[in-house]
Formats: sequence, structure tokens, C-alpha cells
Amino acid sequence: MTFTVTVQPSGRTFEVAQDEAMLGAAIRQGIGLPYGCKDGACGSCKAELKQGRVIHGVHQAKALSPEEEIAGRILSCCALPQTDCTIHVPQVASVGQYPVMKLPARVTRIERVAVDVAVLTLQLPAHQSFRYHPGQYVDVLLRDGERRSYSMATAPKDGQASIELHVRHLPGGLFTDHVFGAMKDKDILRLEGPFGGFQLRNEAEDAARPILLLASGTGFAPIQAILEALIAAGSTRPVALYWGGRRPADLYAQAAIGRLQAALPQLRYVPVISEALPEDGWSGRIGLVHQAVMADLADLSAYQVYACGAPVMVEAAQRDFVAHCGLPVEQFLADAFTTAADRATS
Repeated sequence: MTFTVTVQPSGRTFEVAQDEAMLGAAIRQGIGLPYGCKDGACGSCKAELKQGRVIHGVHQAKALSPEEEIAGRILSCCALPQTDCTIHVPQVASVGQYPVMKLPARVTRIERVAVDVAVLTLQLPAHQSFRYHPGQYVDVLLRDGERRSYSMATAPKDGQASIELHVRHLPGGLFTDHVFGAMKDKDILRLEGPFGGFQLRNEAEDAARPILLLASGTGFAPIQAILEALIAAGSTRPVALYWGGRRPADLYAQAAIGRLQAALPQLRYVPVISEALPEDGWSGRIGLVHQAVMADLADLSAYQVYACGAPVMVEAAQRDFVAHCGLPVEQFLADAFTTAADRATS
């Protein structure tokens, strides 16, 4: 038995087998629904159920609360249709132009840019063409079927020879302990990707919209890829970057941002930290990064927002930007970083 899912307002349809999650079926048939973790942890695949009935597999309440479910919201990554369904997704991501592939990658550089952040440069196979959209991520495949997800921090280009990943150390982490302990140059990693509906849009109707980039911690990685892509495209759209961390050392890519500003003169950068100690010598903004945006940009009705980082930041930004700053909900694109520990907590 199969069920038909219709996506509004695009009018696209796809088939879902009995006991199959809606998102997996959509990806298989080239329908670019937005998604992030695919584990019911981040809420990036949230959609509105207009017609039909679904049941949900295991998911976290912070991704979809009981109240939201009663109001007709679903998580496509774990929603199992029980009838034909119609869902509303304001902005369907581009149909998957680039195939998901598995490939080896050689570690060519490990740079410790902060006490708990490493930048990995990975050489890609010369005989494989790995293509992706700026903002997407790859899974690093580990033993026993485990995998860890990291966004590409470099924009895609023809003849791509390498990619850059930003890895934050989580003590006890299966992969990050290895990165900060035993990993060395010339090690081989196995990757699978690209994944993710968080990606730079390239639509004519967006050309007049200023761009707001919002990041916390290593959520800066896909934001850097988006900035590089804007530079490569010769974009003239106004761009504001707000990057938040707990302490100044968490904002680990100041030199890279300087280079990006030199290549993209319209880029305005606002660093924000939440905790300033006397020894930091910090003279910049203090507080929550999304609240700094609201203090500077009370009216976001004309903006397009790309947000990446901790789920609590992404959720607060979407809620407050839409409710208090007039941001159209379809202009908020996000990727909430969830750890393995987050996904293990239902």
C-alpha cells in the first residue's frame, strides 16, 4: 500500500510506502523538503498538515511539542502517513541536483583554532566529482554504523579538490575525542553526502532582499560557505553577519572574516558574546546574539535570514524575528546543530 503526499504551494507530489517516513520517500523521489538531523531532534523538517493523517515515530518534544502536533504541525522525518496527505511547506528546497555519494577523504591539515575547535581540511578523490549547495553537510561514517554530521565550511566550485569542516570538541565524543587525540595528517575518513535542506537560495525574487546571517559557535561553518558563494557570484545584496559565542575565544575565525569583508565590501559583521570577564578585555556587544539583531534591526520584513547553531538559539530567533520583527516565516532558513547526546534524549 502506498499513499500520495501533495506539497503546497508547489503542487509537487510523491508516493510514500506504508510504514515509511515522509522525508525519506521525498528525498528518494527528488522532492527537496527542508531537513536537518533526520532524527526527530532539530525540527528543521517541520511542516503543516493540511489534509490527511499521520502518526509520528520517536522524536523530541523540543522539535515538535504536543501542542504543535494538535495544531496540525508534523515532522516529515518521522511522520508516517496513514492516508493520502497534503502538507504546506512555504519554501521547498531545490530538487536534489547533486547525488548523495560515499567517498574517502584524506586529512591534509588539522588546525586548532581554539581550545575546543579544530578546522579539518580534507582532500577529495581526484576521480570523483563531489557537488553540494553552500550550507549543506556531510556525514563522517564511523565504526559500528555510527555517523557524525558536519557542514562544509567552503563554497562549492568546479574541480573541487578539498573541503573544510569545523569540529568542536565534546569530551567523550566518539569522533571528536579522536580528532583532538589520535587523528593525524594523511588519515582517511569515509564521508557520505551531501545532505540538508539548509542552503543558499538562488531565486530571482530574492535578489532585492538583504541577507541576515546568524550563527552561534561552529554554526559559523556553513555561514562561511554561504559568504564564499556570495563572493563567487559577485553578489551586491547587503549582508549582515551576527556571530555569537560564550566567550571571545569562541569566535575563532576573525582572520577569515576579515578576508571575507575585503572581498565582500557590503558585509557588516557584529560579534556578540554572552559572558564577558574582565580578563577578556572585551569592548564589543554582550548578550544573546539574536537579541543583538533585534536591537539593531527592528524591522526584518524585507530580509532573508540564514541561521545556524545551537537549537535554543535557532528556535528563539525564529520565534522572535517572526513575532516581533515582522520576518516572513518562509524567509527564515535554519540548521540547528544537534549532538549525538541531543539525539539520544527523546
